[in-house]
Amino acid sequence: MDQDKPTVCVLDASTYVGYWVLKGLLSKGYTVHAAIQKNGETEIVKKIRDMEAIEEKLVVSTADVLDYHSILEAVKDCCALFCCLDSQDGYEDKMVDLEVRGAINVVEACAQTESMEKIVFNSSLTAAIWRENICSQKDVDERSWSDQEFCRKKKLWYALAKTLSEQAAWALAMDRTLNMVSINAGLVLGPAVAKKNPLVTMSYLQGAAQMYENGVLAIVDVNFVADVNVRAFEDRSSCGRYFCFDQMVNTEQEAVKLAESLSPLISLPPRYECQGSEVYAERLRNKKLNKLVEGTAC
Repeated sequence: MDQDKPTVCVLDASTYVGYWVLKGLLSKGYTVHAAIQKNGETEIVKKIRDMEAIEEKLVVSTADVLDYHSILEAVKDCCALFCCLDSQDGYEDKMVDLEVRGAINVVEACAQTESMEKIVFNSSLTAAIWRENICSQKDVDERSWSDQEFCRKKKLWYALAKTLSEQAAWALAMDRTLNMVSINAGLVLGPAVAKKNPLVTMSYLQGAAQMYENGVLAIVDVNFVADVNVRAFEDRSSCGRYFCFDQMVNTEQEAVKLAESLSPLISLPPRYECQGSEVYAERLRNKKLNKLVEGTAC
């Protein structure tokens, strides 16, 4: 049966999420074009190179999301693209425009690829949760978008990059009548995440205290994100955006547990003990994701 699995592309496979999506696809028998950006010889890149030596269905190449032709080459003969763009150097204001341009190039390259059937675009919950008075909104779901000016005012560059790049991708995908879904993940956790994905993790956590108090701080295991990516591709009825998280962080005990899991990125005072018992109201909703996982996508 694996012989019938089509060829797909993961770009950028050298990001933390991209690597786990790549592993998930290979485990299901897909032939994968792993396009990696020139971020230096990171630990993840070394692992992908080692995998290439033993995985018959893995083809590794380098691509630059600002070089349209290199993306065209990466997605050639592929029926799906799993887009995983993250700046390994962290996020400042200048990164916003670069990520938007990269997203546009990726979607346009897919539009020009005859074999392309679907784009799975990895975005973030931060593209939906940042605006004035979010605490007054009872339900925050896939219809919600972060406010650009609010993000600029608060210097939430990661959230702004994810908001604008996803909006640009959706606009172009609709214009080119491409089949696209987006996975809006919470804070991604997983094996050695503090070591392998430190700057992206800390960029996500800008404004963490406000997220926590407003009931919109959510986490998700990277294996679950990878599984949702594959499900979103394989389920023909999947459509639109999917909020992807498996736990809300809305008590002090859960916040302390999160901080401990991200050591040494986040450090707690020695012998810290939980003081409060307050439970903040959960505002995020992921009913749509649950339907996808259950097999009734939209």
